Amino acid sequence: MIPKPIPLRSEAMFELAMRHRSATSEPISESYERLEFFGDSVLGLIIAQYLYEHHPEWDQGLLSKAKSSVVQEGPLAETALRLGLDAFLGLSASEEATGGRKRPSILADVLEAVIGAIYLESGLETARWFVLEQLHPYLMLVSAGDVNPNDFKSKLQEVAQATWKRTPVYRVASELGVAHNRQFVVQVLFDNEVMGEGKGRSKKEAEQSAAQDALEVIERARRAREIALDEFE
Repeated sequence: MIPKPIPLRSEAMFELAMRHRSATSEPISESYERLEFFGDSVLGLIIAQYLYEHHPEWDQGLLSKAKSSVVQEGPLAETALRLGLDAFLGLSASEEATGGRKRPSILADVLEAVIGAIYLESGLETARWFVLEQLHPYLMLVSAGDVNPNDFKSKLQEVAQATWKRTPVYRVASELGVAHNRQFVVQVLFDNEVMGEGKGRSKKEAEQSAAQDALEVIERARRAREIALDEFE
């Protein structure tokens, strides 16, 4: 049975959006991954348009920072839990045993899959209504200037642009574990030099960890320069 706040009619589509790759022998076509990929783009478009239209005074940097704060894993996972999507997840026994039903990365993914399914079934306007209705509390927070302090990717982007006029590049260095219990290792690079590295159960989580590591490296270097200057003087 589809939860009432979700404007989907197709039980089959909803079940697909809830099916983790560990629960099927055909993970590409029979898990939520393709829907999640599509829903991620739909979500980004809706939030970007909302912020663009409601905040004409914001520049590109602030719009990007606000968008990242809304569409990141934390708010999406919290929304999925509030909707009760964890109860509908299709997981393997091993994924269930390792806490997959409450794992933020999985919960964020299934919410994006649901958004993708809504768009495919009913179009953009219905998907927009659902997204703005469910993410309204987070939109109000960023509108009030409360941007998530744990958005390390946005912070690193700001530091990199201000200091070196460079954009950090993220790459997956390795993938560990079995298909349904994957851990990603991501590196962040500047001019092909590794500045930070992080791990996570999703690429997004690993990228945030890598950005945090890079920010700590930059901060340590800044402090070392200050100490050296103080000693010189």
